[in-house]
Amino acid sequence: MKIGVAGSVGNDHLMTFEGRFKDSIVEGALTSVSLSYLVDSLEIRRGGCAANICFGMGALGLDPILIAAVGKDWPDYDFWLKRHGVNTSHVKISENLYTATFMVTTDLEHNQIASFFPGAMSEAREIELSEIVKKVGSLDLLIISPDDPEAMVRYSETARALKIPFAADPSQQLARMNGPEIKLLIQGAKYLFLNEYELALTLQKTGWSDEELYSQVQIRVTTLGANGARIEEHGKETVTVGVPQELSKIDPTGVGDNFRSGFLAGLSWGLSHERCAQVGSLLATYCLENKGTQEYRFTKDEFMARFESAYGPAAAGEVSAHLQPRLIG
Repeated sequence: MKIGVAGSVGNDHLMTFEGRFKDSIVEGALTSVSLSYLVDSLEIRRGGCAANICFGMGALGLDPILIAAVGKDWPDYDFWLKRHGVNTSHVKISENLYTATFMVTTDLEHNQIASFFPGAMSEAREIELSEIVKKVGSLDLLIISPDDPEAMVRYSETARALKIPFAADPSQQLARMNGPEIKLLIQGAKYLFLNEYELALTLQKTGWSDEELYSQVQIRVTTLGANGARIEEHGKETVTVGVPQELSKIDPTGVGDNFRSGFLAGLSWGLSHERCAQVGSLLATYCLENKGTQEYRFTKDEFMARFESAYGPAAAGEVSAHLQPRLIG
């Protein structure tokens, strides 16, 4: 299955605050907010939604095609992704700008305050998806993850025109996109990925009812945090999948991206949506247990032991037949 992943590539600045954001918020005084937090740690890691999704797919043994705009500081990151099976041949490299930067602070309750500087990502609107398709052949699925909003809408328009099945994954960019842009992105998608808050925000900005939103897509996947994920498909029974028990909770950054990685891997292997969500949930758990979105490692035996513990031997048997992880440091 040939999967293209369009979206951001960035450098993550991950900070931790050994307190609770809510303790600094004065109820009834939110019209003028000026807060500063002394953080206890700072780590700089590779990130970006599309890069995270591609890394996770590569870690599971797939070879996704990255579609993104990156900066002149790209070579090291490029080498890293290539080592993990990602096809980076069609990435646009800016001549003047640096790769995007994501800055996030996480408190003791895993609440996050984040900022994102797009940098070279702003040039993603210059990428011609149709030209990439001419070179690689028609895609079996295109994932449109958070990116320059104009680029995201253009990708969805091109996918519809070329009859390429696509998954809409607006995520963090919902805050920036307006209702008409969100509608253009979502209409006709085979898959729609959202978390619960993003679902509510999508309904608010588009003015659609929940039923109207659902009618725009074939399959809606809603992540529910610690409660797992819900998969809705027209004419079929709704499926809800729980999450494996985590060994630790280190950092939630990138958990949603890695869920998508596992879900897409399951699709590529021809598994049911229930199994796809289970693979995604375990990969998301691995991400949660590490600082950084691309720092986890596992052998096939390790992955399958945890998978079987969480979902049973029958489910594990279906996944084990396909899993061929890349063990690269």
